[in-house]
Amino acid sequence: MTIIAALLIDYVFGEPKRWHPLVGFGNTANWLENKLNKYDSSHPFLSYLTGLLAWGIMVIPVVALIWLLNQYHFQETYEQVIFEMIIGILFLTVTLGTKSLIQHARAVSNALEQPDITLARKNIGMIVSRDASDSDETAITKATIESVLENGSDAIFAAIFWFVLFGAPGVILYRLANTLDAMWGYKTERFTYFGWAAARIDDVLNWLPARLAALSYALAGNTYKALSCWYKQAYHWHGINPGVVMASGAGALQVSLGGMARYHGKNIDRPLLGINNEPKVVDIERSIKLVYKSIFIWVVVISVGEYFIVW
Repeated sequence: MTIIAALLIDYVFGEPKRWHPLVGFGNTANWLENKLNKYDSSHPFLSYLTGLLAWGIMVIPVVALIWLLNQYHFQETYEQVIFEMIIGILFLTVTLGTKSLIQHARAVSNALEQPDITLARKNIGMIVSRDASDSDETAITKATIESVLENGSDAIFAAIFWFVLFGAPGVILYRLANTLDAMWGYKTERFTYFGWAAARIDDVLNWLPARLAALSYALAGNTYKALSCWYKQAYHWHGINPGVVMASGAGALQVSLGGMARYHGKNIDRPLLGINNEPKVVDIERSIKLVYKSIFIWVVVISVGEYFIVW
């Protein structure tokens, strides 16, 4: 019930336009990183420890506070249940990014359909870290679908997974860790050592949710091709989680993803995922529908699970 309510609220209202708590968290994280990160390659171990310390400062007090709030018990059982449900809906809604992800993806596809390649390049820059200043329609389409698949796993399914396991403290722990990875988890001169802890912790927290999301994509699309691409291609991709999600999603959609992309001033030749079928603009909407179908699968499975647990 709590998960369905949070998904519906996020679907209708999306993220807060002003005063989003994660924006404040990100600003604080930037300030702390500027104070602590000296990105000195001559002392990598010290940078590792400093990055871990910064991660702990940013995450542990917030999660501990929410855990304590979650431990507050009313005298009446009914009031306690209602209180915990409200807290759960509040924090899960804040951490979900379904509507924001879909809006950004559709902004890109709408620009491509006009067609307005300049606007499409601007819009894709809102959701990916690669340089899209000279990307063509196919490259932008690929980038958008990859973002929908990967961020669907990160911003939706992993959040739900940790909420199911540990409630509000679990989903906040995951969302803050994921946010720090997005800010610090780059292999650049500045973050190679300092951001190592943020990247590895996010890898651990996403390991199982990513594979459950990949399985969901397979069930929601072409199951055989999704599982085949997952098995044969995912391990070629950088990182232990993104390749699993995108290989399965590419197979489910029967399109080709990956290939050349530009990151931080360097051209990166990424492994190809999926099948030899360049995606079209309409495939962006198909990827969105794949995510929605996967959400439906998760809601059904979790609801059935809760039914048997209660009874």
